Amino acid sequence: MTAAETGSPRERKTETRKRLITEAVLDSGSATAQDLATRFGVSIVTIHRDLDELERRGVVRKFHGGVTAQPSGIFESQMSYRLATMTSEKRAIAETALQHVHPGMSILLDDSTTTLKMVDGLPDRAPLHVATTFVAGLRQLSELTHDHNLTVIGIGGRYDVAHDSFVGVQTNEQVRGLHVDAVFMSTSAVSATDMFHQEEQIVALKREMLNSASKKYLLVDHTKLGRLALLKIASLTELDLIITDAGADPEVLAAWAAAGIDYAVAS
Repeated sequence: MTAAETGSPRERKTETRKRLITEAVLDSGSATAQDLATRFGVSIVTIHRDLDELERRGVVRKFHGGVTAQPSGIFESQMSYRLATMTSEKRAIAETALQHVHPGMSILLDDSTTTLKMVDGLPDRAPLHVATTFVAGLRQLSELTHDHNLTVIGIGGRYDVAHDSFVGVQTNEQVRGLHVDAVFMSTSAVSATDMFHQEEQIVALKREMLNSASKKYLLVDHTKLGRLALLKIASLTELDLIITDAGADPEVLAAWAAAGIDYAVAS
């Protein structure tokens, strides 16, 4: 049970406030410490203490004078924000991606909330071998293995709370030791020619995942298109297919078509 359920009245009040702060930041994307202090009727010192704890949990990211859940060219949005945004678009993209999964395949899923939407549809395509670094994905897959012919391969390493995933040298080495029929991944920024990410450790891992697969599928909702981030992962010409949603900018799609980059738009 949580502190909000078992602690003293003061602890329960503090946990309730942190939950409401989280909801407020996820809803708006960002907030200033002063606005939050005014909204919840507490001091700036108290708000900063709450925000420090929420940042430690990987829920939000602090900046001078406030807090954000939104991505930037240097930082990716936190897991809670990613799980709460573009859910219908991600579901449509995942359903289209599942059309490329067939019985007997081995597949690799990254730690994206878009590929997570594929998991519930995998039993219909069993038997499968499914590998992932994503702890949320492993939880869902482990439940499905009881009644379906799914062989789950958990790729370990150093746990990163912000991504709810394993990363680092050990993780990269384990991925390097695999060869799968297909990898399904997402990323935070995609231009007309390349895919990017803000974090060096994630870029290194995604490159290893691409190298380990015969077929390479990129799953990205339209909010990630026409954007740049700090580090390039790969050229889009290295991919077999990009799957996006109906909100995609027609100019981006036209640029892909002109460059001979295959894509599909999930309806």
